[in-house]
Amino acid sequence: MNKLISIIIPVYNSTLSLDKLAEGINDVFKEINFEHEIIFVDDASPNADTWETLKKLNNKYPEIKCLRLTRNFGQHAATLCGIKNATGDYILTMDDDCQHSPEDIQKLLEHCSHDIVIAKFKEKKHSFFKRITSNLKGYFDCKIIGKPKNIKLSSFRLIKSSIAECMFLINTPYPFIPALLFYVSKDVVNVEVTHYSRLQGNTNYTLIKMIQIFSNLMINNSSLLLRYIGYMGLTSAIVSSILIITLVVNKLSGGPSVEGWTSIMLTILFFGGMTLSSLGIIGEYLIRLVSTTESRPVYIIRSKLD
Repeated sequence: MNKLISIIIPVYNSTLSLDKLAEGINDVFKEINFEHEIIFVDDASPNADTWETLKKLNNKYPEIKCLRLTRNFGQHAATLCGIKNATGDYILTMDDDCQHSPEDIQKLLEHCSHDIVIAKFKEKKHSFFKRITSNLKGYFDCKIIGKPKNIKLSSFRLIKSSIAECMFLINTPYPFIPALLFYVSKDVVNVEVTHYSRLQGNTNYTLIKMIQIFSNLMINNSSLLLRYIGYMGLTSAIVSSILIITLVVNKLSGGPSVEGWTSIMLTILFFGGMTLSSLGIIGEYLIRLVSTTESRPVYIIRSKLD
């Protein structure tokens, strides 16, 4: 019996690209020795035509399942929803905008002996600002989630189902799929593919959303900020001790006594600001811990088309 590939596609406001994507995937699997299912996850798209388009695709293709979430939970949560409802031996995730070509699926499958296969793009069809922020985030990915330096990340990836199942052992209300994957396994390879222009609309990753994702990466997937706070506190203590010793020695040696109101105020403001910022970061950690202990669901399904 042929292996089954579950293809997970989170959807947000897309319409024109979905039919082309489904047709392209089905054409690819006619030529290779794998069975497949396609799971579209509508992340509560404001565009009503999105769900109507998915209904038509569900009627047109027997391989297609459609899930609709109650509200916009984000791409990573929608992807996890699709993975949880998948039945395949392998999980393949890709975007809904046709920037990932179905023809490249076979390239990923050629390396399916590895736990994780991630597409690496020859040249990204993104704006200059998006490329800069992606490179910056790539640096922090290495520091925070243990991404190997030679690995490039993308949402076009192939995962063994056993590895995907292990991701759900980690309970977090703010999931970041690469962090979950690298915690489970480091058997990962890149496969070079072509990145295409979007077929419809613009990217949904605004500056605010990218900041939110980055904060989730920093706070929910590492203790890096807490370590930095510790380093800042230690540095402040050393600087303060040196300053106190200097003032005491100056006083005992009969040195000039200068009214240092400005210096005192600057010192108070500096260390007071550091204290307040540190408390703010610690408070953010506590908020995330409360959300985790409440066991809030990562997603909620409104309806299914099977």
